[in-house]
Amino acid sequence: MFDLIVRGGLTVTPGLTAPLDVAVTDGVIAAVTAPGEIAERAAREIDAAGLIVLPGGIEPHAHIAQRVQREWAGRDDVYTQSPEAASRAAAFGGVTSVIDFASPPRGADGAPGSIMEGIEQRREVFAGHSYIDFAFHCTLTREVTPETIAQIPGAVEAGIASFKIFTTTAARVPYGHLGAVMEAVAAAGGIMAMHAEEDQVVTFMRERLIREGRDQGYNLHLVHSNLSEDLAFRTVIRLARHAGAGVYFVHTTAREGVEAIAEARASGMAVYGEALHNYLHFTAEDYRAPIGMAVHTYPALKSADDREALIEGLLDGRLSTVATDEYTTHSDVKLSGDTIETVCGGHNGIETRIPVAFTKLVQERGMSLDRFAACVSTNAAKILGLYPRKGAILPGSDADLAIIDPALEKTLTLDDLHADSDYSIWEGFHCRGYPVTTVLRGKVIVEDGRLTGAPSDGAWLERRVAPEVLAGPAI
Repeated sequence: MFDLIVRGGLTVTPGLTAPLDVAVTDGVIAAVTAPGEIAERAAREIDAAGLIVLPGGIEPHAHIAQRVQREWAGRDDVYTQSPEAASRAAAFGGVTSVIDFASPPRGADGAPGSIMEGIEQRREVFAGHSYIDFAFHCTLTREVTPETIAQIPGAVEAGIASFKIFTTTAARVPYGHLGAVMEAVAAAGGIMAMHAEEDQVVTFMRERLIREGRDQGYNLHLVHSNLSEDLAFRTVIRLARHAGAGVYFVHTTAREGVEAIAEARASGMAVYGEALHNYLHFTAEDYRAPIGMAVHTYPALKSADDREALIEGLLDGRLSTVATDEYTTHSDVKLSGDTIETVCGGHNGIETRIPVAFTKLVQERGMSLDRFAACVSTNAAKILGLYPRKGAILPGSDADLAIIDPALEKTLTLDDLHADSDYSIWEGFHCRGYPVTTVLRGKVIVEDGRLTGAPSDGAWLERRVAPEVLAGPAI
């Protein structure tokens, strides 16, 4: 007898999208068959006729329970929402796994501690407080010491597959250090996750706008610009070529970024790109609306032409994933600053990613369901080392499922959402299709608008990137 059977849904599996039955035992998919072929019964059955069954969503880019910079929050000791709140919202949005961030702790003298110490500290924050499964990118900042670089092979062996680097902000890693990190990560079998902006351009434009009295927040796209992305993406790609490293560019924002990624992939490099779901709808023009800075996520929204480039990149495969850069605060924090130095990044996006992307990409632009599943789940699993445990409806994979009703239309209000926040940038957005059931390792954690999971359901995930993903543009 099976624990669960999901019957008759339009099911997206690798290589086949068709009405199928999915049977689950002990949290793992036991069988995927044509409807009616499974004669056995189950302790629980779900009739998914008329619904779409996707692999559970994977959020590859989130900042949960992290300190908000004082210049953004306007005060000290402010944090983004808790794992319990964020994972609850994620579950309602069809998301079953999230990859957040962890950094080596720094001592009183500023010296970094161990990579694994930082990972363990973050695991303690999430353990027993997450409705969904979780993992962490390791963030390395500033001048990365030889001692820290020497820890990278052990971290990869322990299941830390990706290493986040900034090329701007106070966390900026100089290019020489970045090259050394890339060499170590490549040799160990990990992948780079890059926030790539050209710091000299960002710094110059910030100082220029301040000097000229044009430092209003709505000019952020002039600081975090197309030129900055173009220069930084291409420099990172050149460094990665020399080091033999795979690269995952987070929050691609500009046509130039899409083009740089495409050229690298065409040359055979393992380069992958991510777009944020708010970048598929809003542009820098929205910054000028009342409370328009609420839609801002760093680096910065760009033009309608750039928005179209991101959508086209997702449709044709030049970009690989849709993420959120989840960073949930309350409105008094989010709107505390109104200058190019003080605008708070991020928004409460982890719940809205799948329904917004489904509307923008499938309903409005005709993206196929298998491509959509790739963008919101499968590709993140492959690039970041979770596949095939996650990101696929296959025998032997975790029974993580997001069930969408394509006929359910909903105009979003704050009351529809489950984050710990008092605002939503998606207020009034009309969704055409919406998640109705979420299954984590065979357990139904959200059903028909009801939370049925527990904050102890989420488990830590070790990750290892397949060699073919690092050898070239496999996805």
